[in-house]
Amino acid sequence: MTGVAPSTVGLLHPGQMGTAVATQLRSRGHTVLWCSLGRGEHSRHRAEQAGLREVSALPELLDRCEVVLSVCPPAAALDVARSVAEIGYGGVYVDANAIAPETMATLSEVLTDTGITVVDGAIIGPPPDASHTARLYLAGETEHTGLIAGLLGESSLEPVELSEIVGRASALKMAFASFQKASRVLAAVAHSLADEHDVTDALLGEANRMSGRILSQRDYLPSVAARAWRWGPEMQEIARTLDSAGLPTDLADAASAVLARWDADRDLAELPTGAVLAQLRTP
Repeated sequence: MTGVAPSTVGLLHPGQMGTAVATQLRSRGHTVLWCSLGRGEHSRHRAEQAGLREVSALPELLDRCEVVLSVCPPAAALDVARSVAEIGYGGVYVDANAIAPETMATLSEVLTDTGITVVDGAIIGPPPDASHTARLYLAGETEHTGLIAGLLGESSLEPVELSEIVGRASALKMAFASFQKASRVLAAVAHSLADEHDVTDALLGEANRMSGRILSQRDYLPSVAARAWRWGPEMQEIARTLDSAGLPTDLADAASAVLARWDADRDLAELPTGAVLAQLRTP
């Protein structure tokens, strides 16, 4: 490790992603602590395998750490933050969970009301290791995002200082995950429907011919809006097919409803992308 003195970082809590992040911190020479109180054997095993140092109580961890990193299921993010706020903490609290900007604002208020410094974080990519890289986007005061970026350095978890506005990192995570997660669910529904009608091999053949970069094709979206008047009814037919197969129609119904917002754009493929996207927002 070069340029940054070794620090002590606390991890709340060592799941798969959190443990991978801790491993990257340890590769840079930092000590990573975890609190075993209330945690199960799976957490203990992961922590031991990653070389994390155990403390028995959260107050001890907070007292010893310059930075605390929260990587937990999103439903637990506020409770974890509240547990830290109740104890009090003099360092930097990084929330790197998949939460809405509004949730991040609430969480930040809970912590800053007790004098805790908050950095909004978002991890995009697989658990980082020697073969896989990920990005940790950071939003908050430059002094504090720079501190976190310095801790990670040239590790497999690339720090990206995104903005000084808390909530921007969470917004990026929500934007990316809204496509990434939903597309996987869509794939599951498509394959289940194909299995029902014994056309899976043909579906896979067509899938292998598809472009793999739909999310990056922003300028293609006006063309989608221009065809929404045809795609909407097609989604309704898809919903009928899914229903006949006993499959959920929710995603198809929702897509049809979204396409309806572009009804006025029939065959207007030359509209600016920004104008097309603005029509998706609630007036």
